[in-house]
Amino acid sequence: MYTPTASQSVVKTSTTLLPYLMAVMPGVSRTRAKAILSGGGVKVDGRIQRQFDLPLTPGQTVEIARHKPRATLNSPFVKIVFEDAHIIVVEKNIGILSMATNHHAFSVKSVLDEYFRRSKQGCTAHVVHRLDRDTSGLLVYAKSIRAEQILEHNWHEIVTDRRYVALVGGSLPKDSGTYESWLKDNKAYFTLSYPQDPGGGKWAVTHYKQVRTNGAYSLVDLKLETGRKNQIRVHLQQLGHPVCGDIKYGNGNDPLHRLCLHAYRLDFYHPMTSEPLHFETPIPKAFLQQVKG
Repeated sequence: MYTPTASQSVVKTSTTLLPYLMAVMPGVSRTRAKAILSGGGVKVDGRIQRQFDLPLTPGQTVEIARHKPRATLNSPFVKIVFEDAHIIVVEKNIGILSMATNHHAFSVKSVLDEYFRRSKQGCTAHVVHRLDRDTSGLLVYAKSIRAEQILEHNWHEIVTDRRYVALVGGSLPKDSGTYESWLKDNKAYFTLSYPQDPGGGKWAVTHYKQVRTNGAYSLVDLKLETGRKNQIRVHLQQLGHPVCGDIKYGNGNDPLHRLCLHAYRLDFYHPMTSEPLHFETPIPKAFLQQVKG
C-alpha cells in the first residue's frame, strides 16, 4: 500500500490532477488517490485542491502532504470543492440553509464554522451569496472580512458566470431565449413578476436553453444576468414550465420529491489574487434519468 510522504513535483505536461497523482505515486490505487485528494492532502501552487479533474499545466507545483490534515469535513450536506487561505467553495445538498435564520438554525455556515474550529484555522465563514434551502449546488464563502468585502462590493464584476440546471415538465416552445421582468414581493413574501416596474421592483434577466427533453420532462440550462430572489423559479413559472418539485411556484409536478434546481457552475475572479477560477459540478443523476427517452 502506498503511504504518502511529503513530496513536491513540477508538472511537465498538460494533464488533470488525479492521473498526475497516480503517475507520481507508483502503486497507488485510484481509490486511495481520491481519498488523499478529498482529505485535503494535495496542494497545487500552494493551495489545497480536491477537484480530481482539475486541469494542470506545465510549471505548476504539486505537493502531497506527509500527514493527514488535522480535520476533514464529513457532512452529507456540504462538500468542499476548493479551499485556500481566503475563500472556500462548497457544493451544498438540498435541505440546508446557506445561512442561519436564527441563532440555533443548522446551516452551511454553521457546518463550515465547526470545520474551521476543528482544523484550528482561526476563522469563520462569511456569507457572500445564498441558495434556497432546497436548491443544491455551488457556493463560495469568504474566510476573512477583507475577502468578504471585496466579493460583496464587487460581486457583479467579480462573478463572470453563474449557471443552474432545472428539471421542468414538458418541452419549452423555444429551445433558447431570454426572459426579462420586474420582480417584487407581495405582503405574503410571494415574488410576483411584472412587465413594467410596479414601484420598488427589481429588474431580472434570465437566459435559458433547453438542453435535453423527452417530451414529458426537460433539462433547462439557466444563466443569470441578475441574481434576484426566486428569479429562476418565477421566470420558469412565467414561461409555463415551473421547476419540478417547487411547492411555492410550481404546479404540483414533483417526480423526484425535491426542488429540481441545481447551481452547477460558478466562475469568478479570486478576491485577493484576481486569478480566474472555474468550478463545475455534474448534473444530478436523478435529473438525467428523468429525461431519458
